[in-house]
Amino acid sequence: MIEKGCHLGILSLIKKWYYHGESVICKGVTMNFIEAIKEAGIVGAGGAGFPTHIKLNTKAEYFIVNAAECEPLIETDKYLCRIFADELIKGVMMISAHLEAKKAVIALKGKYKAEITALKEAIAKNGADIEIFELRTFYPAGDEQIIVQQVTGRSVPERGIPIEVGAVVDNVGTVIGIYEALTKGKKTTEKYLSVVGEVKEPIMLKVPIGTSIRECIQSANPTISDYAIILGGPMMGRVVAENDLIDAQIVTKTTGNIIVLPKDHYLIRRSKVSIDRIKHQARSACIQCRMCTDLCPRYQIGHRIKPHLVMRNVWREHTELSTEEFEKSFGDAANCCDCGLCEMFSCPMGLSPRKVNGYMKGKLREKGINVEKNPNPVARGTVDISKVPTDRLIARLNLGQYNGLHAHSCITLHPQEVFIPLSQHIGKPAKAVKNIGDNVTIGDVIAAADDSGLSANIHASVHGIIKDITPLGIRISVN
Repeated sequence: MIEKGCHLGILSLIKKWYYHGESVICKGVTMNFIEAIKEAGIVGAGGAGFPTHIKLNTKAEYFIVNAAECEPLIETDKYLCRIFADELIKGVMMISAHLEAKKAVIALKGKYKAEITALKEAIAKNGADIEIFELRTFYPAGDEQIIVQQVTGRSVPERGIPIEVGAVVDNVGTVIGIYEALTKGKKTTEKYLSVVGEVKEPIMLKVPIGTSIRECIQSANPTISDYAIILGGPMMGRVVAENDLIDAQIVTKTTGNIIVLPKDHYLIRRSKVSIDRIKHQARSACIQCRMCTDLCPRYQIGHRIKPHLVMRNVWREHTELSTEEFEKSFGDAANCCDCGLCEMFSCPMGLSPRKVNGYMKGKLREKGINVEKNPNPVARGTVDISKVPTDRLIARLNLGQYNGLHAHSCITLHPQEVFIPLSQHIGKPAKAVKNIGDNVTIGDVIAAADDSGLSANIHASVHGIIKDITPLGIRISVN
């Protein structure tokens, strides 16, 4: 990477960045491309937080940027594409060179006209060989495996990852984070996120990691005082309805959106239904229409998953089933991606195949049943005609009053205290390397990646003093 003011052009340096021996230069220190990303603590910004230095330690035919904003109402990736188009394109060029990718693609919805214009201008400015792939507006367009199938025509194996078909996929925020780490030595200390729903108007926020979710919501001027929230999107996000639990929520590396809703909203009420009631409903009300299967995105790309059959067999769970019979009845559940389309849109009876699948996944693990994978799935002929339009989904979710409203401003918050979790990623928590009473500055490593497994560095997001260290995280008060 090039420190600001260096005369060496970025394009000439990119040519030297290949898997063996590529190096970056930042503040007088030379380090390996992968080491620089690990040092910065970069993880997947749009999903479960997979450590990026592990994902990029490979070669690939395709490098795909997921800019599709998978779930309704989220504004973050669109904002980043508009405002940081140049940084995004340069980041794509760097990563593609490292992967030796033959094709670099940014996949986003075709209706994102302003974002597409900004990206095309940045591509032309940088002379980049990057394709803009325009997706239809459907859910879940931003699912990693769905994007891979749409862009490459290849289906990722069941419970597999894109590299198995020659692709690497990263989120917009992740790519920009990599660019800033490689060019500025910047660590992952802040987060862009949108706040939508019952607020005066949707806004974007730029906040230090560890900022209180309550503080984020207050900055958006909520229109109701007693509310529930969804962290993420309405389909796969985490519902938090109790006031004391909302008080405990903080911004992490993977937080991209906050939805503020009335506590009696359909999505909040539905989240509280117990698994016992859900199983009873499945046994008594499933009409075997197979809509949950026919509209299942993973079924359509060729995976073994038929939710209607799992629902039909729920009554058999507590009967005397051999391991073979149990796997035959419930093994499909292992391939559920939890997108929620089956229960939030497809089922005419309002049942919950996703939650039944999740329950059965746990039972398969308890019994030690390993469901065989299909290593070469092939998309079905109906894959392109089975897409669920996002606007129809929004109407079904009773979110229509918030649809079509967009964030036009970005507010920077400066909290007086942050609580930074030690686990903001898949794998093992980072290990604290500071002590109570230590003074820290933004970017200081306060917890180091646990190299005995998947892990990621954690950095101070504010200048301040460490007030507390717990097994869950580190509290810092601003000086």
